[in-house]
Amino acid sequence: MDAPLDILGLGAVAVDDLLYLDHYPEADSKMPVQRRERRAGGNAGTALVAARRMGRACDYAGSLDETDPLSRFIISAFEAEGVSVRHLARRPGTRPVYSTILMDTAAGTRTILFDAQNAVGADPELPAEAVIRSARVLLADHIGISGTTRAARIAREARIPIVADLERDDGELFGELLALCDHLILPYGFAQHLTGGRSGPEIVRALWREGRAAVAVTRGAEGSWYLTSEEPGAVYHQPGFRVREVDTNGCGDIFHGVYAAGLSEGMSAEARIRFASAVAALKAMRQGGQTAIPLRAGAERFLRERSSEAPRRLA
Repeated sequence: MDAPLDILGLGAVAVDDLLYLDHYPEADSKMPVQRRERRAGGNAGTALVAARRMGRACDYAGSLDETDPLSRFIISAFEAEGVSVRHLARRPGTRPVYSTILMDTAAGTRTILFDAQNAVGADPELPAEAVIRSARVLLADHIGISGTTRAARIAREARIPIVADLERDDGELFGELLALCDHLILPYGFAQHLTGGRSGPEIVRALWREGRAAVAVTRGAEGSWYLTSEEPGAVYHQPGFRVREVDTNGCGDIFHGVYAAGLSEGMSAEARIRFASAVAALKAMRQGGQTAIPLRAGAERFLRERSSEAPRRLA
């Protein structure tokens, strides 16, 4: 490979049409739309853009059809951000997830209506094994689970860290994929579903397995709980940075991407978690999707100003 490859991303990309409303509509009612926006999104897509804005070399290698207008929108958005699509699996008939998101401006909530037809994410045979082995970090989600699991097997054999962004446990390969991922970062609700745990510390302990490097569970403004191989058995809590939240759409994906960026450049686990938390908090202060992700200099300045909001060991 001639060009560097810090982070290889597989999985979900999405075209999101956001409709801003005064409030969530009642049944059989009519309501004017304040405004509408089209954004590029998706777990893998947003994570890669976040990592790129932190200065890392990122490639998307999922499946899209260049003749499809939605696919072309995603490809153009990646190219504008400097995320490479040189390893894209160009498959006829594939496309991104297509979502309509109802934004309740009064309550500050969102309702996502998505169409995942023909959105296959990771290809079951691509990218080539050599491409996967050339990456410093593999970023994977559950969309296209057979392709993701294949890539995770190759990465694990090559001792390439795998950062997992998983939100559903359907599919017979899920258990294997979960076991292969050595940097497991899950949203609180899904992690609780998987483990039955009643608290952040209990959940991360239940997710810990031999061979993992880090387990983290995120819960928005409440922060995250994590356990790492750097200090076996010690559970830490990183509080959420206190900010005025305007739009949290995509913050979880951003957390994954920034964590992967820190991992690719050798940051400690504590530094990766704080870095990811800070960038997600800064994004939450701004309206917008990927375009609202801050640049690295702003994130580093924010961290210097918020040195008191440090992680705390719980046990």
